[in-house]
Amino acid sequence: MAPAGRRAAAGRHIAPRRAGWGILGAANIARRALLPAIDASGNGRIVAMASRSPERAIAMLQPYPGVRILDSYDALLADPEVDVVYNPLPNSLHREWTLRALEAGKHVLCEKPIGLNAREAEEMEAAAKGFGKHLMEAFMYRFHPAMREFVESLAEPLHVQASFGFTATDPQDIRLQPALGGGALLDVGCYAVSVTHWILGEPADLAARARIANDIDTTVSALLSYAGGATASVWASVESPEEQDLKVITRAGILKRTRPFTAYRDPHDPYQLMVESFADSVLRDRPVALPLSESIANMRVLDQIRAAIRP
Repeated sequence: MAPAGRRAAAGRHIAPRRAGWGILGAANIARRALLPAIDASGNGRIVAMASRSPERAIAMLQPYPGVRILDSYDALLADPEVDVVYNPLPNSLHREWTLRALEAGKHVLCEKPIGLNAREAEEMEAAAKGFGKHLMEAFMYRFHPAMREFVESLAEPLHVQASFGFTATDPQDIRLQPALGGGALLDVGCYAVSVTHWILGEPADLAARARIANDIDTTVSALLSYAGGATASVWASVESPEEQDLKVITRAGILKRTRPFTAYRDPHDPYQLMVESFADSVLRDRPVALPLSESIANMRVLDQIRAAIRP
């Protein structure tokens, strides 16, 4: 049987009223994934984007006429038509602008990782509860039907192997900036940790090693052990050829999933399923599909790995 929390609602949500979305910053992930997902959704509409680079925002929003471009994040938070804020800012700014958005009365879909550590995630959870708003971490892969079916099909997993790597070549890439929360662990290691938690729950113990360059972890490897005897290995890198793989060894056999984390529109768009699910929670005041308890649990494991690689 799957541990509690394995299932993620991912059905289509069509509503008579559409949630108004505001985007913090003109990030590539917004252009590539979130804007088309919201535009195609059955219960959301793009209202505004706040960017410190208006030219970039104008170019990004050309396919979406009528979307307002604001010159400050505070202006977006003050916009009465914005119900939901999407926060794709650098990792180091997730906490600050998520807290500000919640205080301004907005619901928030925050990019992964939800914060720099579990303490930040707990602070955001407390704020969401205090202000009576919904907050969810944007792990879109959890909404892909093929991934849900894969995880739900597992029986008695003995070992999980999850890897995610690529090469960050631009020295100015935020993934390579220590002050912005860069590094392989938080950028792509969070996926590997997330899927092991989805399958096995929280580990009882772990050991980890990393290659550190220019004060960031460029490659991380960890072995996790669980109370029932299962194990998991997670590997993440920002200096490798592209690698994405998930393998689960069970008593009945070995199951594999290639590109488990970025299977875009094949034929399902996990981003669209995610934004529709979150907007449905906002419009109907229902619990979100991915509870913050899971995000906090993931961050605790990431904290433990960080402590092991930087003693």
